[in-house]
Amino acid sequence: MKMIIAIVQDKDSNRLTDALAENNLKTTKLSTTGGFLREGNTTFMIGCDDDEVDDALGIIRKNCSQREQMVAPISPMGGNADSYIPKPVKVEVGGATVFVLPIDSFFQF
Repeated sequence: MKMIIAIVQDKDSNRLTDALAENNLKTTKLSTTGGFLREGNTTFMIGCDDDEVDDALGIIRKNCSQREQMVAPISPMGGNADSYIPKPVKVEVGGATVFVLPIDSFFQF
């Protein structure tokens, strides 16, 4: 048995939830916040048998798209922040960050 932890952008959350449900993969969704962009994410916890991992990863890959977003950089540490004029930069966001963990035991009470 495996535990898949997938961190996705909120924009992809509903589409991924529907796709996982259509394939009979049960999930738990958690609202989380990313450290880089400080924006909302959704973290999915998916418990599945070893032979379902590749299918689950394919569903995640298919439903979580990458996109470009303009982000204003954080002001530098120290110095006079009044003279700092941030110039937005383009960064690639989206997709999914996925961890697959082995599960030794599973209990449902």
